Amino acid sequence: MSSSNRATAVSATVTGTTAAGHAPAGATTVAGPRPETGARTDEAAALIGDARRRIDDLDGRIIGLVQERMAVSAVIQKERIASGGRRVNLSREMEVLEHFREQLGRPGTALAMTLLELCRGRI
Repeated sequence: MSSSNRATAVSATVTGTTAAGHAPAGATTVAGPRPETGARTDEAAALIGDARRRIDDLDGRIIGLVQERMAVSAVIQKERIASGGRRVNLSREMEVLEHFREQLGRPGTALAMTLLELCRGRI
């Protein structure tokens, strides 16, 4: 396949059109990309809308879990300090960073750092 044909095929895959630039059979096309989804068919717009609602629900659950983690962390810090310990346990934080990196790769480390900062504050 020539690079020109490959580029056309990739573009067709990304835009949801056939290699000739037409919408797949049975798809309802719209004049241009819908501003709210970027989709060019009613079916794609509906699918994107449903997926975005699912992401919004997941985001809400993630935020709730982070808030719960913050509350648990506050209890741990309070008890550690009350018993004469330090506010932060760096070896435990290294375990958390490593776990996130193992599960999510390098971006997981950045996510873990943000999560730790939210839960214990800046050090």
